[in-house]
Amino acid sequence: MKKWALVSVFNKEGIIPFCQALQELGYSILSTGNTARHLTENGLSVTTVESYTGFEEILDGRVKTLHPKIHGGLLARRDNERHMAQLDRLDIECIDLVVVNLYPFEETTKRPDVADELAIEMIDIGGPSMLRSAAKNHQFVLPVVDPADYTPVISALRENRVDSAFRRAFAAKVFRTTAHYDYLVAEYLAKPASAQNAETAEEAGDWPGVMMMEGVSRQSLRYGENPHQQAHFYMEPNATTATIARAVQLQGKELSYNNIQDADAALNILRGFDDFGQPTVVAVKHMNPCGIGLGSTIEEAYTRAQEADPVSIFGGIVALNREVDGPLADRLAKLFLEIIIAPSFTDDAKSILSKKKNLRLLTVDMSQPLWKTGATTWRRVSGGFLVQEVDQGFTPVTWKVVTKRQPTEDELNALRFAWRAVQFVKSNAIVLTNAVQTLGVGAGQMNRVGAAKIAVEQAGSKAKGSVMGSDAFFPMPDTVEVAAKAGVTAIVQPGGSLRDEESVKAADEYGIAMIMTGQRHFYH
Repeated sequence: MKKWALVSVFNKEGIIPFCQALQELGYSILSTGNTARHLTENGLSVTTVESYTGFEEILDGRVKTLHPKIHGGLLARRDNERHMAQLDRLDIECIDLVVVNLYPFEETTKRPDVADELAIEMIDIGGPSMLRSAAKNHQFVLPVVDPADYTPVISALRENRVDSAFRRAFAAKVFRTTAHYDYLVAEYLAKPASAQNAETAEEAGDWPGVMMMEGVSRQSLRYGENPHQQAHFYMEPNATTATIARAVQLQGKELSYNNIQDADAALNILRGFDDFGQPTVVAVKHMNPCGIGLGSTIEEAYTRAQEADPVSIFGGIVALNREVDGPLADRLAKLFLEIIIAPSFTDDAKSILSKKKNLRLLTVDMSQPLWKTGATTWRRVSGGFLVQEVDQGFTPVTWKVVTKRQPTEDELNALRFAWRAVQFVKSNAIVLTNAVQTLGVGAGQMNRVGAAKIAVEQAGSKAKGSVMGSDAFFPMPDTVEVAAKAGVTAIVQPGGSLRDEESVKAADEYGIAMIMTGQRHFYH
Protein backbone atom coordinates (compact mmCIF):
# COMPACT_ATOMS: atom_id res chain seq x y z
CA MET A 1 0.00 0.00 0.00
CA LYS A 2 1.31 3.45 -0.94
CA LYS A 3 2.15 6.04 1.67
CA TRP A 4 0.64 9.29 0.45
CA ALA A 5 1.70 12.78 1.46
CA LEU A 6 -0.74 15.49 0.42
CA VAL A 7 1.12 18.76 -0.19
CA SER A 8 -0.58 22.12 -0.83
CA VAL A 9 1.33 25.20 0.30
CA PHE A 10 1.16 28.91 -0.43
CA ASN A 11 4.56 29.52 1.16
CA LYS A 12 6.97 27.43 -0.91
CA GLU A 13 9.99 28.06 1.33
CA GLY A 14 11.69 24.77 2.25
CA ILE A 15 9.11 22.61 0.52
CA ILE A 16 11.47 21.12 -2.09
CA PRO A 17 14.00 19.55 0.30
CA PHE A 18 11.13 18.48 2.56
CA CYS A 19 9.36 16.63 -0.26
CA GLN A 20 12.63 15.15 -1.49
CA ALA A 21 13.17 13.72 1.99
CA LEU A 22 9.59 12.40 2.05
CA GLN A 23 10.15 10.61 -1.23
CA GLU A 24 13.36 9.09 0.10
CA LEU A 25 11.26 7.78 2.99
CA GLY A 26 8.87 6.09 0.55
CA TYR A 27 6.07 8.67 0.35
CA SER A 28 4.26 9.42 -2.89
CA ILE A 29 3.39 13.10 -3.35
CA LEU A 30 -0.18 14.18 -4.04
CA SER A 31 -0.40 17.88 -4.79
CA THR A 32 -2.50 20.76 -6.10
CA GLY A 33 -2.13 23.38 -8.86
CA ASN A 34 0.74 25.77 -8.26
CA THR A 35 2.36 23.55 -5.63
CA ALA A 36 2.35 20.58 -8.01
CA ARG A 37 3.92 22.69 -10.77
CA HIS A 38 6.59 23.99 -8.39
CA LEU A 39 7.48 20.48 -7.24
CA THR A 40 7.53 19.07 -10.78
CA GLU A 41 9.73 21.91 -12.05
CA ASN A 42 12.21 20.99 -9.34
CA GLY A 43 12.44 17.36 -10.40
CA LEU A 44 9.97 15.73 -8.03
CA SER A 45 7.50 13.07 -9.11
CA VAL A 46 3.98 14.31 -8.30
CA THR A 47 0.43 13.04 -8.72
CA THR A 48 -1.98 15.94 -9.15
CA VAL A 49 -5.14 16.04 -7.08
CA GLU A 50 -7.33 16.41 -10.16
CA SER A 51 -5.82 13.32 -11.81
CA TYR A 52 -6.30 11.39 -8.57
CA THR A 53 -9.90 12.49 -7.96
CA GLY A 54 -10.88 12.52 -11.64
CA PHE A 55 -12.38 15.96 -11.07
CA GLU A 56 -10.80 19.12 -12.45
CA GLU A 57 -10.15 22.22 -10.38
CA ILE A 58 -13.04 24.65 -10.83
CA LEU A 59 -14.08 28.18 -9.94
CA ASP A 60 -10.58 29.61 -10.40
CA GLY A 61 -9.17 27.10 -7.93
CA ARG A 62 -11.79 27.72 -5.24
CA VAL A 63 -12.72 24.03 -5.45
CA LYS A 64 -9.96 21.47 -5.87
CA THR A 65 -9.47 19.41 -2.69
CA LEU A 66 -13.08 19.45 -1.40
CA HIS A 67 -13.68 15.93 -2.65
CA PRO A 68 -14.60 12.57 -1.02
CA LYS A 69 -11.44 10.92 -2.36
CA ILE A 70 -9.40 13.52 -0.45
CA HIS A 71 -11.35 13.78 2.78
CA GLY A 72 -12.23 10.09 2.81
CA GLY A 73 -8.52 9.30 2.66
CA LEU A 74 -7.89 11.74 5.50
CA LEU A 75 -10.74 10.83 7.85
CA ALA A 76 -10.93 7.03 7.56
CA ARG A 77 -9.88 5.17 10.68
CA ARG A 78 -7.40 2.48 9.75
CA ASP A 79 -8.54 0.33 12.70
CA ASN A 80 -12.18 0.40 11.57
CA GLU A 81 -12.95 -2.47 9.18
CA ARG A 82 -16.10 -0.78 7.89
CA HIS A 83 -14.19 2.40 7.06
CA MET A 84 -11.49 0.49 5.23
CA ALA A 85 -14.03 -1.58 3.31
CA GLN A 86 -15.77 1.61 2.15
CA LEU A 87 -12.46 3.06 0.96
CA ASP A 88 -11.75 -0.13 -0.97
CA ARG A 89 -15.19 -0.14 -2.57
CA LEU A 90 -14.90 3.54 -3.60
CA ASP A 91 -11.27 3.27 -4.76
CA ILE A 92 -10.06 5.77 -2.13
CA GLU A 93 -6.53 5.50 -0.80
CA CYS A 94 -5.41 6.48 2.68
CA ILE A 95 -3.47 9.74 3.01
CA ASP A 96 -0.85 9.50 5.73
CA LEU A 97 0.66 12.97 5.92
CA VAL A 98 -0.73 16.42 5.10
CA VAL A 99 1.48 19.44 4.47
CA VAL A 100 -0.55 22.63 4.16
CA ASN A 101 0.04 26.29 4.90
CA LEU A 102 -2.68 28.80 4.37
CA TYR A 103 -3.32 31.76 2.11
CA PRO A 104 -1.67 34.88 3.59
CA PHE A 105 -4.87 36.54 4.77
CA GLU A 106 -3.21 38.44 7.64
CA GLU A 107 -0.39 39.82 5.50
CA THR A 108 -2.81 40.80 2.74
CA THR A 109 -5.26 42.66 4.97
CA LYS A 110 -2.49 44.56 6.73
CA ARG A 111 -1.81 46.44 3.50
CA PRO A 112 -3.43 49.88 3.76
CA ASP A 113 -4.64 49.83 0.16
CA VAL A 114 -5.97 46.27 0.01
CA ALA A 115 -9.19 45.89 -1.94
CA ASP A 116 -12.00 44.03 -0.21
CA GLU A 117 -12.31 41.65 -3.16
CA LEU A 118 -8.67 40.57 -2.79
CA ALA A 119 -9.05 40.16 0.96
CA ILE A 120 -12.04 37.87 0.44
CA GLU A 121 -10.10 35.77 -2.07
CA MET A 122 -7.38 35.30 0.55
CA ILE A 123 -9.83 33.44 2.82
CA ASP A 124 -8.60 29.87 2.56
CA ILE A 125 -11.27 27.15 2.52
CA GLY A 126 -9.63 23.97 1.27
CA GLY A 127 -6.46 24.39 3.34
CA PRO A 128 -8.13 24.58 6.77
CA SER A 129 -10.52 21.80 5.74
CA MET A 130 -7.67 19.40 4.92
CA LEU A 131 -5.76 20.36 8.04
CA ARG A 132 -8.77 19.92 10.30
CA SER A 133 -9.57 16.52 8.78
CA ALA A 134 -5.98 15.38 9.25
CA ALA A 135 -5.80 16.79 12.78
CA LYS A 136 -9.05 15.11 13.79
CA ASN A 137 -7.65 11.80 12.55
CA HIS A 138 -4.12 12.47 13.83
CA GLN A 139 -3.85 8.95 15.22
CA PHE A 140 -3.35 7.89 11.59
CA VAL A 141 -2.59 11.13 9.69
CA LEU A 142 0.25 13.50 10.56
CA PRO A 143 -0.69 17.16 9.85
CA VAL A 144 2.13 19.67 9.22
CA VAL A 145 1.06 23.33 9.12
CA ASP A 146 4.31 25.19 9.84
CA PRO A 147 7.39 25.20 7.56
CA ALA A 148 9.50 25.49 10.72
CA ASP A 149 8.45 21.91 11.49
CA TYR A 150 9.76 20.36 8.26
CA THR A 151 13.15 19.42 9.73
CA PRO A 152 11.87 17.95 13.02
CA VAL A 153 9.20 15.97 11.12
CA ILE A 154 11.76 14.41 8.79
CA SER A 155 14.03 13.60 11.74
CA ALA A 156 11.16 11.99 13.63
CA LEU A 157 10.10 9.93 10.59
CA ARG A 158 13.65 8.73 9.96
CA GLU A 159 14.15 7.80 13.61
CA ASN A 160 10.71 6.24 13.99
CA ARG A 161 9.72 8.73 16.73
CA VAL A 162 6.28 9.64 15.43
CA ASP A 163 4.34 8.39 18.43
CA SER A 164 0.88 9.37 19.69
CA ALA A 165 2.23 12.34 21.72
CA PHE A 166 4.06 13.68 18.67
CA ARG A 167 0.94 13.39 16.54
CA ARG A 168 -1.28 14.98 19.20
CA ALA A 169 1.05 17.97 19.51
CA PHE A 170 0.92 18.57 15.77
CA ALA A 171 -2.87 18.24 15.76
CA ALA A 172 -3.11 20.84 18.52
CA LYS A 173 -0.91 23.18 16.47
CA VAL A 174 -3.28 22.81 13.55
CA PHE A 175 -6.32 23.81 15.56
CA ARG A 176 -4.47 26.76 17.12
CA THR A 177 -3.48 27.87 13.63
CA THR A 178 -6.93 27.55 12.11
CA ALA A 179 -8.51 29.22 15.16
CA HIS A 180 -6.12 32.15 14.71
CA TYR A 181 -6.96 32.27 11.02
CA ASP A 182 -10.70 32.26 11.67
CA TYR A 183 -10.26 34.97 14.30
CA LEU A 184 -8.52 37.25 11.79
CA VAL A 185 -11.20 36.65 9.17
CA ALA A 186 -14.00 37.29 11.65
CA GLU A 187 -12.35 40.51 12.85
CA TYR A 188 -11.96 41.69 9.25
CA LEU A 189 -15.54 40.90 8.31
CA ALA A 190 -16.89 42.57 11.47
CA LYS A 191 -16.35 45.89 9.70
CA PRO A 192 -18.22 46.87 6.53
CA ALA A 193 -16.09 46.79 3.40
CA SER A 194 -16.18 50.58 3.17
CA ALA A 195 -14.65 50.91 6.64
CA GLN A 196 -11.77 48.45 6.37
CA ASN A 197 -9.17 51.14 5.76
CA ALA A 198 -10.77 53.76 7.98
CA GLU A 199 -10.22 53.44 11.69
CA THR A 200 -13.93 53.34 12.43
CA ALA A 201 -15.61 51.37 15.19
CA GLU A 202 -18.72 49.25 14.92
CA GLU A 203 -21.97 51.05 15.58
CA ALA A 204 -22.44 51.91 19.25
CA GLY A 205 -24.03 49.02 21.08
CA ASP A 206 -23.41 46.60 18.23
CA TRP A 207 -21.57 44.11 20.43
CA PRO A 208 -21.05 40.64 18.95
CA GLY A 209 -22.94 37.72 20.46
CA VAL A 210 -19.62 35.92 20.93
CA MET A 211 -16.54 37.96 21.85
CA MET A 212 -13.32 36.50 20.49
CA MET A 213 -9.92 37.34 21.90
CA GLU A 214 -6.62 35.87 20.91
CA GLY A 215 -3.05 36.11 22.03
CA VAL A 216 0.19 34.94 20.49
CA SER A 217 2.93 33.87 22.88
CA ARG A 218 5.32 36.81 23.44
CA GLN A 219 7.46 35.57 26.31
CA SER A 220 7.52 33.35 29.34
CA LEU A 221 7.65 35.23 32.64
CA ARG A 222 9.46 34.12 35.77
CA TYR A 223 6.26 34.63 37.78
CA GLY A 224 3.20 36.86 38.05
CA GLU A 225 2.47 39.67 40.47
CA ASN A 226 3.97 37.50 43.20
CA PRO A 227 6.56 34.71 43.04
CA HIS A 228 4.02 31.98 43.80
CA GLN A 229 1.95 32.87 40.69
CA GLN A 230 2.85 31.48 37.27
CA ALA A 231 2.50 33.89 34.34
CA HIS A 232 3.02 34.33 30.60
CA PHE A 233 2.86 37.31 28.24
CA TYR A 234 0.68 37.07 25.15
CA MET A 235 0.49 39.58 22.31
CA GLU A 236 -2.54 40.45 20.21
CA PRO A 237 -1.99 39.29 16.61
CA ASN A 238 -2.53 42.81 15.26
CA ALA A 239 -0.46 44.63 17.89
CA THR A 240 1.39 47.57 16.36
CA THR A 241 4.90 48.85 17.06
CA ALA A 242 3.28 51.65 19.09
CA THR A 243 2.41 49.18 21.86
CA ILE A 244 4.26 47.69 24.81
CA ALA A 245 3.66 44.25 23.31
CA ARG A 246 5.86 45.23 20.35
CA ALA A 247 8.38 47.36 22.24
CA VAL A 248 12.04 46.64 21.51
CA GLN A 249 14.18 45.97 24.57
CA LEU A 250 17.70 47.32 24.07
CA GLN A 251 19.22 46.18 27.36
CA GLY A 252 18.55 45.06 30.91
CA LYS A 253 16.95 42.19 32.75
CA GLU A 254 14.01 40.31 31.35
CA LEU A 255 10.74 42.15 31.89
CA SER A 256 8.58 40.86 34.73
CA TYR A 257 4.79 40.72 34.95
CA ASN A 258 4.71 43.89 37.07
CA ASN A 259 7.25 45.61 34.79
CA ILE A 260 4.99 45.02 31.79
CA GLN A 261 1.91 46.34 33.59
CA ASP A 262 3.74 49.44 34.81
CA ALA A 263 5.39 50.05 31.45
CA ASP A 264 2.03 49.83 29.72
CA ALA A 265 0.53 52.30 32.20
CA ALA A 266 3.43 54.69 31.62
CA LEU A 267 3.03 54.48 27.86
CA ASN A 268 -0.74 55.04 28.07
CA ILE A 269 -0.30 58.11 30.26
CA LEU A 270 2.46 59.50 28.06
CA ARG A 271 0.47 59.04 24.85
CA GLY A 272 -2.54 60.58 26.57
CA PHE A 273 -0.72 63.91 26.32
CA ASP A 274 -0.03 63.63 22.56
CA ASP A 275 -2.50 66.37 21.72
CA PHE A 276 -0.69 68.81 24.01
CA GLY A 277 2.06 68.73 21.38
CA GLN A 278 4.91 69.22 23.83
CA PRO A 279 7.88 67.23 25.08
CA THR A 280 6.40 65.13 27.89
CA VAL A 281 7.81 62.90 30.60
CA VAL A 282 5.87 60.57 32.87
CA ALA A 283 7.16 58.79 35.96
CA VAL A 284 5.07 55.82 37.09
CA LYS A 285 4.97 53.69 40.21
CA HIS A 286 2.52 50.82 40.65
CA MET A 287 0.57 51.92 37.56
CA ASN A 288 -0.08 55.42 38.93
CA PRO A 289 1.71 58.56 37.73
CA CYS A 290 3.92 59.98 40.46
CA GLY A 291 5.08 62.78 38.18
CA ILE A 292 4.03 64.25 34.84
CA GLY A 293 5.92 67.13 33.29
CA LEU A 294 5.62 69.17 30.10
CA GLY A 295 8.37 71.40 28.78
CA SER A 296 9.77 73.28 25.83
CA THR A 297 12.49 70.58 25.76
CA ILE A 298 12.51 66.98 26.91
CA GLU A 299 15.12 67.92 29.53
CA GLU A 300 12.79 70.54 31.00
CA ALA A 301 9.89 68.08 30.95
CA TYR A 302 12.02 65.52 32.78
CA THR A 303 13.03 68.07 35.42
CA ARG A 304 9.35 68.80 36.11
CA ALA A 305 8.32 65.15 36.22
CA GLN A 306 11.18 64.24 38.55
CA GLU A 307 10.63 67.22 40.86
CA ALA A 308 6.89 66.46 41.06
CA ASP A 309 7.70 63.57 43.39
CA PRO A 310 11.42 62.96 43.83
CA VAL A 311 10.77 60.22 46.38
CA SER A 312 8.27 58.00 44.57
CA ILE A 313 10.18 58.03 41.29
CA PHE A 314 12.82 55.86 42.98
CA GLY A 315 12.48 52.34 41.57
CA GLY A 316 9.87 53.51 39.08
CA ILE A 317 9.48 53.78 35.33
CA VAL A 318 10.17 56.87 33.24
CA ALA A 319 8.57 57.32 29.81
CA LEU A 320 9.60 60.13 27.45
CA ASN A 321 8.14 61.13 24.10
CA ARG A 322 11.39 62.45 22.65
CA GLU A 323 14.81 60.89 22.02
CA VAL A 324 17.10 60.47 25.03
CA ASP A 325 20.55 61.99 24.46
CA GLY A 326 23.79 61.76 26.45
CA PRO A 327 23.25 64.64 28.90
CA LEU A 328 19.74 63.46 29.74
CA ALA A 329 20.98 59.88 30.08
CA ASP A 330 23.54 61.16 32.62
CA ARG A 331 20.71 62.55 34.73
CA LEU A 332 18.57 59.43 34.39
CA ALA A 333 21.53 57.25 35.37
CA LYS A 334 21.74 59.01 38.73
CA LEU A 335 18.40 57.47 39.74
CA PHE A 336 17.49 53.86 40.42
CA LEU A 337 14.92 53.14 37.73
CA GLU A 338 13.43 49.87 36.55
CA ILE A 339 12.64 50.91 32.97
CA ILE A 340 13.12 53.86 30.63
CA ILE A 341 10.80 54.08 27.62
CA ALA A 342 11.49 56.42 24.70
CA PRO A 343 11.14 56.51 20.92
CA SER A 344 14.93 56.27 20.64
CA PHE A 345 18.26 56.65 22.46
CA THR A 346 21.39 58.20 20.99
CA ASP A 347 24.57 56.13 20.93
CA ASP A 348 25.95 58.27 23.77
CA ALA A 349 22.82 57.63 25.84
CA LYS A 350 22.99 53.90 25.24
CA SER A 351 26.66 53.86 26.22
CA ILE A 352 25.99 55.74 29.47
CA LEU A 353 22.95 53.69 30.45
CA SER A 354 24.61 50.38 29.52
CA LYS A 355 26.66 50.68 32.71
CA LYS A 356 23.45 49.99 34.65
CA LYS A 357 23.17 46.36 33.63
CA ASN A 358 19.75 45.69 35.15
CA LEU A 359 18.09 48.82 33.78
CA ARG A 360 15.69 48.00 30.97
CA LEU A 361 15.63 50.32 27.96
CA LEU A 362 12.59 50.05 25.71
CA THR A 363 11.97 51.79 22.42
CA VAL A 364 8.40 52.25 21.21
CA ASP A 365 7.20 53.75 17.95
CA MET A 366 5.41 56.96 18.91
CA SER A 367 4.76 58.10 15.35
CA GLN A 368 1.49 56.18 15.13
CA PRO A 369 -1.55 56.10 17.42
CA LEU A 370 -1.45 53.88 20.48
CA TRP A 371 -5.19 53.14 20.20
CA LYS A 372 -7.37 52.93 17.13
CA THR A 373 -10.74 54.67 17.21
CA GLY A 374 -13.24 52.44 18.98
CA ALA A 375 -10.52 50.21 20.47
CA THR A 376 -11.64 48.10 23.41
CA THR A 377 -10.04 46.90 26.60
CA TRP A 378 -11.10 44.04 28.83
CA ARG A 379 -10.79 42.78 32.37
CA ARG A 380 -11.24 39.28 33.68
CA VAL A 381 -13.86 38.58 36.36
CA SER A 382 -14.78 35.20 37.80
CA GLY A 383 -16.77 33.38 35.15
CA GLY A 384 -16.29 35.96 32.41
CA PHE A 385 -14.79 39.26 31.37
CA LEU A 386 -15.86 42.87 30.94
CA VAL A 387 -15.23 44.71 27.67
CA GLN A 388 -15.38 48.46 27.17
CA GLU A 389 -14.12 51.14 24.83
CA VAL A 390 -10.79 52.67 25.78
CA ASP A 391 -11.31 55.97 27.62
CA GLN A 392 -10.09 58.51 25.09
CA GLY A 393 -12.52 61.26 26.07
CA PHE A 394 -11.34 64.85 26.43
CA THR A 395 -14.02 67.38 25.59
CA PRO A 396 -13.34 70.85 27.06
CA VAL A 397 -15.92 72.31 24.67
CA THR A 398 -18.62 70.86 26.94
CA TRP A 399 -17.16 72.36 30.10
CA LYS A 400 -19.31 74.69 32.12
CA VAL A 401 -18.13 77.26 34.65
CA VAL A 402 -20.53 76.90 37.59
CA THR A 403 -19.06 79.47 40.00
CA LYS A 404 -19.33 83.24 40.09
CA ARG A 405 -15.64 83.61 39.36
CA GLN A 406 -14.45 82.63 35.91
CA PRO A 407 -11.06 80.87 35.72
CA THR A 408 -8.22 82.90 34.29
CA GLU A 409 -6.49 81.82 31.09
CA ASP A 410 -3.58 80.45 33.12
CA GLU A 411 -5.98 78.53 35.33
CA LEU A 412 -7.77 77.13 32.28
CA ASN A 413 -4.49 75.79 30.91
CA ALA A 414 -3.73 74.23 34.27
CA LEU A 415 -7.23 72.76 34.52
CA ARG A 416 -6.86 71.11 31.11
CA PHE A 417 -3.60 69.56 32.28
CA ALA A 418 -5.16 68.43 35.59
CA TRP A 419 -8.15 66.90 33.86
CA ARG A 420 -5.93 64.90 31.53
CA ALA A 421 -3.65 63.77 34.36
CA VAL A 422 -6.46 62.63 36.68
CA GLN A 423 -7.80 60.35 33.94
CA PHE A 424 -4.83 58.04 34.50
CA VAL A 425 -4.85 57.96 38.32
CA LYS A 426 -6.57 55.06 40.07
CA SER A 427 -9.95 56.03 41.56
CA ASN A 428 -10.85 57.71 43.80
CA ALA A 429 -8.41 60.21 42.35
CA ILE A 430 -7.45 63.81 43.04
CA VAL A 431 -4.53 65.68 41.47
CA LEU A 432 -3.06 69.11 42.10
CA THR A 433 -1.20 70.63 39.18
CA ASN A 434 -0.11 73.77 37.43
CA ALA A 435 -0.18 73.97 33.64
CA VAL A 436 3.00 71.92 33.13
CA GLN A 437 3.50 69.67 36.14
CA THR A 438 1.70 67.45 38.63
CA LEU A 439 2.25 68.70 42.18
CA GLY A 440 0.28 66.23 44.27
CA VAL A 441 -1.42 62.93 43.45
CA GLY A 442 -4.00 61.21 45.64
CA ALA A 443 -4.77 57.78 44.18
CA GLY A 444 -7.02 54.83 44.89
CA GLN A 445 -8.66 56.02 48.09
CA MET A 446 -11.93 54.83 49.57
CA ASN A 447 -13.25 58.40 49.82
CA ARG A 448 -12.57 61.51 47.80
CA VAL A 449 -11.67 63.83 50.65
CA GLY A 450 -9.00 61.32 51.69
CA ALA A 451 -7.52 61.43 48.18
CA ALA A 452 -7.57 65.24 48.32
CA LYS A 453 -5.73 65.30 51.64
CA ILE A 454 -3.01 63.02 50.25
CA ALA A 455 -2.59 65.19 47.14
CA VAL A 456 -2.39 68.35 49.26
CA GLU A 457 0.13 66.81 51.64
CA GLN A 458 2.31 65.68 48.76
CA ALA A 459 2.17 69.08 47.07
CA GLY A 460 3.17 70.85 50.29
CA SER A 461 3.80 74.56 49.77
CA LYS A 462 3.28 74.12 46.01
CA ALA A 463 -0.43 73.57 46.64
CA LYS A 464 -0.86 77.32 47.03
CA GLY A 465 -1.89 78.69 43.64
CA SER A 466 -2.41 75.23 42.12
CA VAL A 467 -5.55 73.80 40.53
CA MET A 468 -7.35 70.58 41.44
CA GLY A 469 -8.71 67.83 39.20
CA SER A 470 -11.15 65.17 40.41
CA ASP A 471 -12.06 62.09 38.39
CA ALA A 472 -15.65 62.07 39.72
CA PHE A 473 -18.10 64.41 41.43
CA PHE A 474 -17.87 65.74 44.98
CA PRO A 475 -20.55 64.04 47.11
CA MET A 476 -20.28 66.90 49.59
CA PRO A 477 -18.35 70.18 49.92
CA ASP A 478 -15.60 68.83 52.20
CA THR A 479 -13.15 68.34 49.28
CA VAL A 480 -13.62 71.99 48.28
CA GLU A 481 -12.84 72.98 51.86
CA VAL A 482 -9.60 70.95 51.80
CA ALA A 483 -8.69 72.62 48.50
CA ALA A 484 -9.41 76.11 49.81
CA LYS A 485 -7.38 75.59 52.96
CA ALA A 486 -4.40 74.48 50.81
CA GLY A 487 -4.62 77.54 48.55
CA VAL A 488 -6.08 75.87 45.43
CA THR A 489 -7.53 78.53 43.12
CA ALA A 490 -9.57 76.49 40.60
CA ILE A 491 -11.18 73.06 40.38
CA VAL A 492 -12.28 70.82 37.51
CA GLN A 493 -14.69 67.98 38.30
CA PRO A 494 -17.49 66.13 36.47
CA GLY A 495 -20.45 67.28 38.57
CA GLY A 496 -23.59 65.21 38.83
CA SER A 497 -23.96 64.90 42.60
CA LEU A 498 -27.30 65.60 44.25
CA ARG A 499 -25.33 68.04 46.41
CA ASP A 500 -23.49 69.87 43.62
CA GLU A 501 -24.96 73.18 44.75
CA GLU A 502 -23.28 72.85 48.14
CA SER A 503 -19.86 72.40 46.50
CA VAL A 504 -20.49 75.36 44.19
CA LYS A 505 -21.58 77.51 47.12
CA ALA A 506 -18.42 76.58 49.06
CA ALA A 507 -16.24 77.39 46.03
CA ASP A 508 -17.93 80.79 45.72
CA GLU A 509 -17.35 81.49 49.41
CA TYR A 510 -13.62 80.77 49.00
CA GLY A 511 -13.28 82.56 45.66
CA ILE A 512 -12.42 79.35 43.82
CA ALA A 513 -13.35 79.00 40.15
CA MET A 514 -15.00 75.67 39.38
CA ILE A 515 -15.66 73.89 36.11
CA MET A 516 -17.98 70.92 35.70
CA THR A 517 -17.16 68.74 32.70
CA GLY A 518 -20.20 66.48 32.57
CA GLN A 519 -17.73 63.65 31.97
CA ARG A 520 -16.37 61.21 34.52
CA HIS A 521 -12.96 59.49 34.40
CA PHE A 522 -13.12 56.55 36.78
CA TYR A 523 -10.09 54.29 36.48
CA HIS A 524 -10.37 51.22 38.70
